[in-house]
Amino acid sequence: MTHPERARELFLQGYNCSQAVVLAFCDVTGLDEQTALRLSSSFGGGMGRLREVCGTASGMFLVAGCLWGPTDPADRAAKAEHYALIQEMARRFRERSGGSIVCRELLGAAGRDHAPVPTERTPEFYRKRPCVQLVSNAAEILDEILAEKR
Repeated sequence: MTHPERARELFLQGYNCSQAVVLAFCDVTGLDEQTALRLSSSFGGGMGRLREVCGTASGMFLVAGCLWGPTDPADRAAKAEHYALIQEMARRFRERSGGSIVCRELLGAAGRDHAPVPTERTPEFYRKRPCVQLVSNAAEILDEILAEKR
């Protein structure tokens, strides 16, 4: 199963958008599943359903940090290189996902709901929301970056 397929499957099982992306890449990051789920749990719904940065993009950035994030606080060049990578990933995400990385903009009318209670996952939920495709887009971008860095 590919990373995009796995991410879609996980989202359809009920994991939030960020968790689906991060969990799909445990084979690459080396994170155990429980740690991956906990680290990414707060980013669903655009950060706790605040509808800010899309959880799939946040998950993509979290995976990038696990793989390539700088660790020396004094290494400005490494930070700049990493931030450039994150900006490139965001550019690709915008290009494929309607021009935004902001949850409320991607969801349109559904993005006005900021209640902390998650929306029930019904067939209607999946028909109205682009989230399954966004999860796939984020995983595809990560796979592209992984291939480019090899």
